[in-house]
Amino acid sequence: MGYVSAVPPPRNDAASEPSEPEAPDSRSARRSVAAALLLGALGATVVLLASGRTWARGTTAIGGDSLQLTADGRAVTGLPAALAIVGLAALVAVFAVRGRSRLLVSGLLALSGLGAALSALFGSDGRRALDAEAARTTADSAAHAAALTQTTWPYVTAAGAVLILAAGLLALRFGRGWPSMGGRYERDGSPRRRTVAAVDPDRPEDLWKALDRGEDPTTDPGADRSH
Repeated sequence: MGYVSAVPPPRNDAASEPSEPEAPDSRSARRSVAAALLLGALGATVVLLASGRTWARGTTAIGGDSLQLTADGRAVTGLPAALAIVGLAALVAVFAVRGRSRLLVSGLLALSGLGAALSALFGSDGRRALDAEAARTTADSAAHAAALTQTTWPYVTAAGAVLILAAGLLALRFGRGWPSMGGRYERDGSPRRRTVAAVDPDRPEDLWKALDRGEDPTTDPGADRSH
């Protein structure tokens, strides 16, 4: 003689129940996170790549000829590349902290972009780097660069730094609602307590869901177990 289960199979009500609309705050938080990550990563990449390009050109006299000189961004000023690396670290750290610490890291991210942009614009003359290159090439410490010209790469570097600044401003404005790493743990490091859903014995689908979770649907979670 076969046995018949007293619990009927669960009904599939997923198609009949309307899905809850997503909260506008959640959508805007996700969009701002994506925008900040894209701007910060792209800006740092542009700064690091553009800093390795030729920023300044010139000539120096050697014998009766003129020698062509070039200086890349890192020879002119190493600040933009260094601040771009700081900005990348701050961009990652934004998601590892919360509260006031997140505000401070977001400010560091914005200041990294601002500092990189200003150093690229105002420290891009290149004369000192070209003079050093002239002295090294001619083995004459009194040699100087002439016919100094500047390329567009310092401005490309500054544009990339502005993207890092924009990422920092987004973090300052919307970072409070962004998720954080290990968010399912409380501040003391202990996991959050799991809330047991109430089971209605008159609803067979609740009984099946409780069994799927490994719970005993016949046990009242609010009952006193001290006896």
